[in-house]
Amino acid sequence: MSDPSRSGPDPAPGGDEGPEPAAQGRGPSPSIEESYREIRDAGREGLSAAIDTGRALRGLFIADFALARSALGRALLWVSVAIVFGASSWLLLMAALIALLQGVLGWSWLASMLAAAGLSLVVTAVGVWQALHYFEFTRLHATRRQLRRLGMGDLDDEELQAHLAADAGHAARYHGQDRRKDHENAP
Repeated sequence: MSDPSRSGPDPAPGGDEGPEPAAQGRGPSPSIEESYREIRDAGREGLSAAIDTGRALRGLFIADFALARSALGRALLWVSVAIVFGASSWLLLMAALIALLQGVLGWSWLASMLAAAGLSLVVTAVGVWQALHYFEFTRLHATRRQLRRLGMGDLDDEELQAHLAADAGHAARYHGQDRRKDHENAP
């Protein structure tokens, strides 16, 4: 290397100029035993830090899981309250519809009740259809497909191909909806 404070050409490689300027400030190099001890101590410190991090993450997971378990219980309580009051309000709404159809429009009681029951059946059918659609996602198709590709799954080849086709269909539908939303939101 050339030193900008010196003038003249650089000496040929392998010349006797002494150690490089960067090596002059270090002092004597440590022995192999000292280097080994330093590396061993650094490794132990790293392992200790990793163990401490693992313990902290374990504690965080336990606390987070306890919070989630408590929140799940409270959420189920409030969902049951919502179901009870939603069902009672639906019954009152259907009673009002029956009274309206019978009193104002002059329908018979039977026709009014059948209209209210028909409306309830339509809403029920839509709810069941959506529930079955979303329960299909709980079957973990992507995970099972990847396990099958690794040779650990329980699907035979025909079922695997059917699931692959269904997954491709779902993906195409969702990506198509996203594109339509993008085009609708475009200025």
